[in-house]
Amino acid sequence: MTAPKSLYQTDLHSLKLLARGKVRDIYEIDQDLLLIVTSDRLSAFDCVLEDPIPGKGLILTAVSAFWFERLAHVIPNQMTDIPLQAVIKDKDECALLQGRAIVVKKLKALPIEAVVRGYLIGSGWKEYQQHQSICGLPLPEGLRQAEKLQEPLFTPSTKADLGGHDENIPFEKMETILGARLASEVREVSLRLYREASAYALERGIIIADTKFEFGLNDEGTLHLIDEALTPDSSRFWPVDQYQVGISPPSFDKQFVRDYLESLDWNKAPPAPHLPEEILQKTSAKYREALERLTKQKS
Repeated sequence: MTAPKSLYQTDLHSLKLLARGKVRDIYEIDQDLLLIVTSDRLSAFDCVLEDPIPGKGLILTAVSAFWFERLAHVIPNQMTDIPLQAVIKDKDECALLQGRAIVVKKLKALPIEAVVRGYLIGSGWKEYQQHQSICGLPLPEGLRQAEKLQEPLFTPSTKADLGGHDENIPFEKMETILGARLASEVREVSLRLYREASAYALERGIIIADTKFEFGLNDEGTLHLIDEALTPDSSRFWPVDQYQVGISPPSFDKQFVRDYLESLDWNKAPPAPHLPEEILQKTSAKYREALERLTKQKS
């Protein structure tokens, strides 16, 4: 199979660019619809790297579409059934976007990220070692790194601008931002999505250690799942057969890149170091394996 050509960013002539995020370029189709294009850009330590990961955008788009469909009984989502060809008439642009662009409903995004943690790892592990808590939520004594939590924890954060840092907030702060009813709904839906997805992934040899969701509202105030869902970019995926309590397990996500960058003398401020070809290809392979395990699709 020929490796897909990398796409770092898009500059479409046929649609108005609304925003360019760490990974996605968002275009306006009309007052009701957006086009979301998932590039091969990768961010680490809140810095967008200059080297794209080959095929990453195709994989993230396929994984998100899989979860949106599989979890539609839990909550409606941003997806439409409008084909790309209906909104992009230029054949060259259409070919460029094939497999990495989706037409979605234009919704009002909530200003928080809904993080669910099922295992003690990352920043949660660091906090636990100091305070025996995660995001201020107390935990039992004696837990070890990468240990499964008795119950998944909902730990919301603010959404930072490009280049900024998300900030963990207590649930009470989220209630003041969203209102008590909506905050409660976001928490309950997030936990249900995580539990259902985790059970499914486990059957396919993947532990979803943690993940983040984003939500939006339509004009009637109905909550929708938006952005991406349970991808290697928004989640921490571990192989079941290599999982071991007490160590940080290998992963299918960009942790591979983070580990490489941590080995360098870099202050985590732009510009980021270039990634060697070996790191690019190994990271791409990790993403492809996650897609194939979860969906049985070949990238």
